[in-house]
Amino acid sequence: MKVVTANRLIDGEVVFWKAGQWVERFADAELFTEVEPGEAAVAVGKSQPKVIVEPYLIDVVEAGSGLAPVSYRERIRALGPTNEPTHGKQSEGGAAIEALRDASGAARSSGRLDLIRRK
Repeated sequence: MKVVTANRLIDGEVVFWKAGQWVERFADAELFTEVEPGEAAVAVGKSQPKVIVEPYLIDVVEAGSGLAPVSYRERIRALGPTNEPTHGKQSEGGAAIEALRDASGAARSSGRLDLIRRK
């Protein structure tokens, strides 16, 4: 399973692809079970250089109550910013945010994920 992500050019916000447009919440992202449709979405994103920067596919997995990116880096991007739990997307709470916080098992995520939970 994969999701397409990028950064919005105007403000740097992490965005995700959903049905032909960019959305801000990981929970709203379109899930690709086949590679070709995801790569087609990346190609469309690359044709929008005045809207987003460097779209790419990320791997996602089931994580407790929802989906979460496999890599620690992408979980931080989806939660961000992670400097304070009352800031950014993680301050909204909900099942998707809990799934991102509870995700584990990816290389490079051991230990440091606890930093997100403690804040």
